[in-house]
Amino acid sequence: MSQRSRTVIAHRGASGYLPEHTLAAYAMAHAMGADFLEPDLVMTRDGVLIARHDVILEDTTDVAAVFPARRRADGHWYAVDLDLAEIRGLQARERTEHRFRRDSHGFPVPTFEELLQLVAELNRLTGRRTGVYPETKQPGFHRAAGLPMEEPLLALLESYGYHDAADPVFVQSFDPESLRHMRASLGTRLRLVQLVGDPAPVTPSGLDAIAAYADAIGPDRRLIDPYQAGDAPGPGLVRDAHARGLLVHPYTFRADAVDPRYPDFESELRRFCFELGVDGLFSDHPDRAAAVLHATPAR
Repeated sequence: MSQRSRTVIAHRGASGYLPEHTLAAYAMAHAMGADFLEPDLVMTRDGVLIARHDVILEDTTDVAAVFPARRRADGHWYAVDLDLAEIRGLQARERTEHRFRRDSHGFPVPTFEELLQLVAELNRLTGRRTGVYPETKQPGFHRAAGLPMEEPLLALLESYGYHDAADPVFVQSFDPESLRHMRASLGTRLRLVQLVGDPAPVTPSGLDAIAAYADAIGPDRRLIDPYQAGDAPGPGLVRDAHARGLLVHPYTFRADAVDPRYPDFESELRRFCFELGVDGLFSDHPDRAAAVLHATPAR
């Protein structure tokens, strides 16, 4: 595998620099050379896919100030309780204290379609082929609320020209039933990614099962890293996944949260890509990831 074939996935856009899941963060990631822009998706009450990491809104928007009475008894504000017109009245804000100022304004919550429009235009103007890498967040929760996500997601992707495995799109989820539904019942030919947060699903038999419906796995990087794996599979996970035809895209690499056993962020990236052999990775800092993963090999 050539170095250039490693895939840089801009995790929530260029979220190390701008508030996550905003058009500004996605545009910055595109300009930084990301191969894919990753939106997490939830649904509004009127069935619109919007880019938020969580089904609740208070961590990354000003919903508590704008709609104080819409809090549920559990203390949270849910996207499924607001329609798109109400979502338009919110400002996205930074999740963490040490990144972009949390009291800044000018960052509305985008719809998934707005992201697709942005990518299409930026690709047209630059001649690039940057793709999208959407994640369905808690599809079971949405289905129970009468808002199944899979059909609207695939229909929207189809309307923007994403038809099959040759197109620059991956659809990811932690929910295997959602992915199986898209593959078996809805007949999608798009590439599907099983996200994995613990070692239980990635035993040899578990990987066999995943390979029956998915094209890749997205494991927590700690499942692969020999420094952190513990009882997890470790570097053998990459080998075992590749043996079953599965790509491996671990998450999440952050320049401001490097494991202290690595001298710097770039060393961590090089370890995963060029020693452990992953096919790409999710990063909050796509510029620095692209500088390493897209580097021309030394002659």
